Amino acid sequence: MDSYQGNRESTMTIGVSACLLGQKVRYDGGHKHDSYITDTLGRFFRFLPLCPEVECGMTAPREPMRLEGDPASPRLVTNKSRTDMTQQMLSYCDRRVRELEAEDLCGFIFKKDSPSSGLYRVKVYAPGAMPTRSGSGLFAATVARHFPLLPLEEEGRLNDPSLRENFIERVFAYGRWKDLLGTGGGLGDLLGFHTRHKLQIMAHSTALYRELGTLVAHGRELPWQELVQRYEAMFMKALALHATIAKNCNVLQHIMGYFKKDLSREEKEELLEVIDQYRNRLVPLVVPLTLLKHYVAKYGREYLGQQYYLSPHPSELMLRNHV
Repeated sequence: MDSYQGNRESTMTIGVSACLLGQKVRYDGGHKHDSYITDTLGRFFRFLPLCPEVECGMTAPREPMRLEGDPASPRLVTNKSRTDMTQQMLSYCDRRVRELEAEDLCGFIFKKDSPSSGLYRVKVYAPGAMPTRSGSGLFAATVARHFPLLPLEEEGRLNDPSLRENFIERVFAYGRWKDLLGTGGGLGDLLGFHTRHKLQIMAHSTALYRELGTLVAHGRELPWQELVQRYEAMFMKALALHATIAKNCNVLQHIMGYFKKDLSREEKEELLEVIDQYRNRLVPLVVPLTLLKHYVAKYGREYLGQQYYLSPHPSELMLRNHV
């Protein structure tokens, strides 16, 4: 119960902006090496480095560029020579995302603020006006459209413990989903997958938890391909919603209900106190979870022991020590 229950992490692939891995591909010939990505996440994932500017034929170093015009469909223009690089970049983007279909990606980490790779709040310039942070880099936007269920994030936002935990949780869940599809299994395998993820889904969305349960219960009524497509879309949609303290407390109390005939009065009081401390932000989520894992082992609750909610990712990442 103390370790992650997956088997895919050694081969799980994440796309990463190449400059974040220390490659000197930026406009100034430098890099933006991110040690958390390489030193911490690098222990669990295989990285696929991408630099849209260099891969589409530009040099490093090169003239800086920016997005201009309509934020929904911006142009990519060099700052000084005013060369329009939009079509060159978009042609590359369309080709590259099709190639990425063969890479079995489980997530992507983009470089923030980049006119090609920034995912959120990229500056867009309009004539005679202040720039607005309302755009997305051309490559990042293409990836988001082509892979709408793929977990995506920016390196800057990974400094936020809640955003970091949500992203990495989704990456591991998506990897497990891909493993299920790779086995070519049937309804029984899908039911087993859903059963082990029930509490994890509940922590993100009780509404989608109910919808997914209904979908699986009526799974025999649908063609297999339609069933897995609908399940995948709802599953990833649910996990993209953040598991708040209130939602987690609901699940923690739900788990506690499995021990109502086992726990002594002192054990119940201790567990309730720890959950309340978490609710009041006095302790992180790992504290009540550790106590619950102890009871799972002590009282032999096999169903709970198989729940990914208790171990959704390797404990070495310490993600729940900060949320």
